[in-house]
This record gives sequence, structure tokens and C-alpha cells, in this order.
Amino acid sequence: MDIKNVPDWILSLEEEDVEFIIKFVMNSGSLKEIAIIYEVSYPTVRMKLDTLIEKVKLNEAADKEGFIKFIKELSVDDRINLEQAKSIIEKYKQERERI
Repeated sequence: MDIKNVPDWILSLEEEDVEFIIKFVMNSGSLKEIAIIYEVSYPTVRMKLDTLIEKVKLNEAADKEGFIKFIKELSVDDRINLEQAKSIIEKYKQERERI
């Protein structure tokens, strides 16, 4: 894959996220196995996976408007958390639809 074709969501991942994804794939998606590898509970692994899913969703949003992109960047830079970013973007979209 050419670097210019790499999706934004992949580029937004931190090294720790990529490591988690590799282990997840190599263990056939078994959260139980990942919990053993990381020596944490199943709910902790589930929470990590849910956070990754939210990162992907946030970065895959079709709308590339400046404001939404700005909010995504704040989230990726850990200046706001994923839930806050998601809420802001949703509210923005709702307000925009009403206009």
C-alpha cells in the first residue's frame, strides 16, 4: 500500500494501539488471550478495544469539515477524550442539520 493511500485512522494510532491490534489479530481476536498476554482482566481488554473502535470511528467520519477535523485532532492529541470529541461532533452535526 502506498503511504498516500493509508487511511487517516491508521495514521492516528499510537504505537501502543498498533501493538494491541497486532496481538489481537495474531491471537484470532481472542480477548481472553489478550488479557492473559497483558496480564489484565477481560473487561480491561474490552475497554481498550472499545477505545480503539471509537478512534477508528472518529477518524473514519466521512465529513472532513474544518471544525470536525479540528475536534478529531484535539482527541488524537489527547487534549480532549474520545467521548467528549464524539459528543461535540454529534452536537455539531445535529445543529447543522437543523439549519
